[in-house]
Amino acid sequence: MIGTIVNTATILTGSLIGSVVKKGIREEYQEGLFHAMGLAAVGLGINSVVQNMPKSQYPVLFIVSLAVGSLVGTILNVDGRFQKLTGKFASGNLGQGLSTAILLFCMGTLSILGPMESALHGDNTFLFTNATLDFVTSMVLASTYGVGIALAAVFLFCWQGSIYLGAGMLSGFLTPELLTEISVVGGFLIASSGLSILKIKDCKTLNLLPALLVPPIFFLGKGLLGL
Repeated sequence: MIGTIVNTATILTGSLIGSVVKKGIREEYQEGLFHAMGLAAVGLGINSVVQNMPKSQYPVLFIVSLAVGSLVGTILNVDGRFQKLTGKFASGNLGQGLSTAILLFCMGTLSILGPMESALHGDNTFLFTNATLDFVTSMVLASTYGVGIALAAVFLFCWQGSIYLGAGMLSGFLTPELLTEISVVGGFLIASSGLSILKIKDCKTLNLLPALLVPPIFFLGKGLLGL
């Protein structure tokens, strides 16, 4: 799991560096960073949707995923519970920044395929590449939201660690088709985080997280039924 450990370490390091930089940034400059991160998240989300939508074999699945995920997440009040939890550790918009960080760090193809390549073939190339990207991202996020962004490293370690340990079973299930559908839904979630950061619309992105489970459940059901 050396690749995952390195990826986790780069997020922790980037968060620490970014939090130190934050202390020397004036309030109006911090506002500029908020806008930059919001635009970046919207752009990354749209890019993921645009890249993967043409590859989708089930063009309505993302709509069903978002609808079902939003309903389940709202009933469970995922966003409210998460904001309450992060509020115990820090004030401000840490919950918003942390949710964005978790989506950016965990929902990319590199973060999903990387642990599988590492476990099955001993190849950490994807994870090292992902670590480089996450280092820069965590530094910028922490300079905006503070050192609390480092908590995203815990989520990443558990996420990639679970995939690494279950790589043998997941290798046949995580097909390119399924990853495409997950990437489309994930793109919408990242874009919605950007809209929230820009204060255009509070989409309560965390309430949409269950949407990511709908494509795997759909493909699992399809496999069991032999369709």
